[in-house]
Amino acid sequence: MQVSQIVKENLTIDSQSYMDLSPVMKEAVSDVFKLIEKSTGDIIKNFEGAVDKVSQHHNINIIELNNYFDKEIKEQLEGK
Repeated sequence: MQVSQIVKENLTIDSQSYMDLSPVMKEAVSDVFKLIEKSTGDIIKNFEGAVDKVSQHHNINIIELNNYFDKEIKEQLEGK
């Protein structure tokens, strides 16, 4: 699954998992996508680094942010 399949032009995500997030978590998710879209190289390392950086920046629990991405992936895969 490509990032572009999840994220539309304006970085809004149309899923129930995303809609259930707090405003701070929505901003954090948006920031993660912005960081990985700018990066090159190993997408897994870039994603993990972006999640870590964003969780520190927004002072949110990294596990909570990772749990969101797990839910989002599951929701996207079940919808197909």
